[in-house]
Amino acid sequence: MRRALVAALAVLLASCASVDIEEPGASSPDIDITQQPLKVPPLEALRDSAERPLAGRFVPVSWAALPSWADDDLSQLWPVFINNCKGLMRPTGGSQTQQARATPRAWQPVCQAAAQAAPQSGAEVRAFIERHLQPWRLLNEQGQPARNTVTGYYEPLVRGARKPGGAYQWPLYQPPADLLTIDLGSVYPELAGKRIRGKLDGRRVVPYDTRAEIAATPGRQPPAIVWIDDPVEAFFLQIQGSGRVQLPNGEVIRLAYADHNGRPYASIGRWLADQGELPLAQASMQNIKAWAQRNPHRVQEMLNANPAMVFFREERVVDPEHGPKGAYGIPLASRRTVAVDTRYVPLGTPVYLATSMPASTQPLRRLVFAQDTGAAIKGAARADFFWGYGTQAGELAGRMKQNGEMWVLWPKQAGAPSAR
Repeated sequence: MRRALVAALAVLLASCASVDIEEPGASSPDIDITQQPLKVPPLEALRDSAERPLAGRFVPVSWAALPSWADDDLSQLWPVFINNCKGLMRPTGGSQTQQARATPRAWQPVCQAAAQAAPQSGAEVRAFIERHLQPWRLLNEQGQPARNTVTGYYEPLVRGARKPGGAYQWPLYQPPADLLTIDLGSVYPELAGKRIRGKLDGRRVVPYDTRAEIAATPGRQPPAIVWIDDPVEAFFLQIQGSGRVQLPNGEVIRLAYADHNGRPYASIGRWLADQGELPLAQASMQNIKAWAQRNPHRVQEMLNANPAMVFFREERVVDPEHGPKGAYGIPLASRRTVAVDTRYVPLGTPVYLATSMPASTQPLRRLVFAQDTGAAIKGAARADFFWGYGTQAGELAGRMKQNGEMWVLWPKQAGAPSAR
């Protein structure tokens, strides 16, 4: 991997035309396809592209093998299933620079049947799913049932203003104009989805500024969308990847993930533990906020321990019940969406997740949809569970660090799960 990254940068420096460099804001704005009817093209009209290898393995199992499958209340699931089909029926384009997606042609018959169905109860939704889908147990690379960590995330609400002043002193930025994104998959297909971010220093591409460097260079910082009244709240909004901001006039806007500085994420909870300030097991979001209130003079030092910085774009909140768009381009559904590692589970895949409630042994077992990704979400069965919007969702997300396992639900006629 290291040799490939070095080679890719060498190609870039030799000829910038050899590597795609995304200009911030150059891509077309996302369209909210949830506001459009489900349109399923004929199978022959769905252009196929090269298969993307998946790192995990899969074994077919019966529905009875899914723990508590019959207990999951599916009465509100159908709109989420339909919206997921809208995403599945988009052509993939075959780009090796994008995250792996579930194979559209495999899903065409199921989504066509869904477009003609109108289940009226949870039992009817379950019957449709069992009739058309097959559960597959996800295994790790060694062929063992995959078990991994399940964390939680949510969409926070913070207070902010368009201009700095008074309590509003902590900026949330747009992508900087000098930020370069280099897609390695356009040069090395085996690095599909891998990107390097940096900036030009003369004729050299160098890593982009760290969080500490950005904070320490007033006058050369990226343009801010809003200024927040609390530095820790601003930091955790970046960790969540999106959030809502209430302005002084009562208006609520959404900040959606746009890009990041390419620096690796480092846990401020672990930094606090290394400093002897908090036991690592107690480094929850709530306890970190409490520590910051007791130590305001050390807040920036704590934040700088994480060199990563997230940049945002502003979006209108069209439907307050919908979450922000995830990596799949579909608004996240509260308690029905997870972020996954697409090397194992492609975007758009329904997944049966078996884990437990935050800081508890109470089972949490339900059908969810792989519609998002995250820098820290790596490995077979690793998942980040979307709890929704607001304070209660934040309380649950902040305490969630459970063990979990998953089963992929895949069209019966399509064989083993696959990706494009």
